[in-house]
Amino acid sequence: MTTAYRQDFYAWTQEQAALMRAGKLSDIDWALVAEEIDDMGKSEKRAMESRLEVLLMHLLKWQIQQDRRSKSWQRTIKDQRRRLGKLLQENPSLKSVLAESIADVYPSAVIAAANETGLDEEHFPETSPYTDKQIFDPDFLPD
Repeated sequence: MTTAYRQDFYAWTQEQAALMRAGKLSDIDWALVAEEIDDMGKSEKRAMESRLEVLLMHLLKWQIQQDRRSKSWQRTIKDQRRRLGKLLQENPSLKSVLAESIADVYPSAVIAAANETGLDEEHFPETSPYTDKQIFDPDFLPD
């Protein structure tokens, strides 16, 4: 790992980009560039999963605590759907891992919903009760 990479990441990125633009391909730290590109992709996936978790948590709260439904929850659901849609539009290959990501984040969404509602986790379905279509449907709110 180069010293510049460890001491000043921003400077290192600018140096690597300048080397690429200048065609000085033999001077590029290809191993670290590849690692950073891989990390950028993982970051987009983490962003999708974070939004999915918030969306699922609010859908669960909406479904479980019907007497506490609020415009705030509804706005959060709408906003997360919009942001997820934009993220998937910009990164369409993430759709291929969507079902897996929903399954992965659902337990965390249950924990968050339980924490926010004060209910035990057993009050929530063990697996996501929502289809991919329902999760993204702007008109869907669970009963």
